[in-house]
Amino acid sequence: MTSDLQHTTVLLDEAVDALLGGAGAAPAGTWVDATFGRGGHSRRILLRLGPQGHLVAFDKDPEAIHEATRITDARFSIRHEGFRHLAELPAGSVAGVLMDLGVSSPQIDSPGRGFSFRFDGPLDMRMDTTRGESVAQWLATAEVQQIAEVIRDYGEERFAGPIAKAIVARREERGPLATTAELADLVAGAVKTREPGQNPATRTFQALRIFINAELEELQQALEASLSVLQPGGRLVVISFHSLEDRIVKQFIAQHSKEVYDRRAPFAPPKVMKLVALDRIKPSAAEVAANPRARSAIMRVAERTEAPA
Repeated sequence: MTSDLQHTTVLLDEAVDALLGGAGAAPAGTWVDATFGRGGHSRRILLRLGPQGHLVAFDKDPEAIHEATRITDARFSIRHEGFRHLAELPAGSVAGVLMDLGVSSPQIDSPGRGFSFRFDGPLDMRMDTTRGESVAQWLATAEVQQIAEVIRDYGEERFAGPIAKAIVARREERGPLATTAELADLVAGAVKTREPGQNPATRTFQALRIFINAELEELQQALEASLSVLQPGGRLVVISFHSLEDRIVKQFIAQHSKEVYDRRAPFAPPKVMKLVALDRIKPSAAEVAANPRARSAIMRVAERTEAPA
């Protein structure tokens, strides 16, 4: 069942304006909300689309799928899949793709989902609770080196080694970790210093969530898929919430925003660039004051170039 907890969509107007190209005529064509969440962007897009427009949304979370059933607009459809499945849409069929990479507030604030150290609950963290391995299940068997690599690579945590050793030592002495409170307490004992105002478990929880959901791998797959499905002039709009995501998006846009020459064939025409970088937008001070979870958001906008002849 969908949580009653509320979610405030970050960069709502800015993202929809960037996707649809401003406040012009109601557009037609097929548009994609690649991460439905609680539907804030989707509902606003539908308000702007013309009668010949169609919005396809994706989400792995069963609660998000349930929320999507509240939308009865015939121009809307949703797929219970991760956004890497964007690649299954016909090539050149999409007028714009929006990716909001944030975890929704109901996911974070629901103790049963296990995303937050602020609430004690099962150590799950799966976006799709109908399939795959939970964090607790993975930590019950993973080796010290595996755990350390995940926490270091996805959480940029200096104390990844001591945390991993503490997790395995606890498992051998008293059995596997089962709850978010157990993990948060264990990390607090292993992390000797931390930035002022940040909980010692912040980076570890982020790392385990990213890993168990293969978030960065799926982002890379979805970005590549966008090049295939976007029609010439179609917009790609991506909202990131931490440096690992934004780095991938920034590098992807930069990579495809330049002509590539083959040094082995100096007189051959270059491979044409596939994207044009348009904008980088951060939330206003007023938005951050009203919704502190928006403070780390960065939105990047690019446009698909003309398809090569």
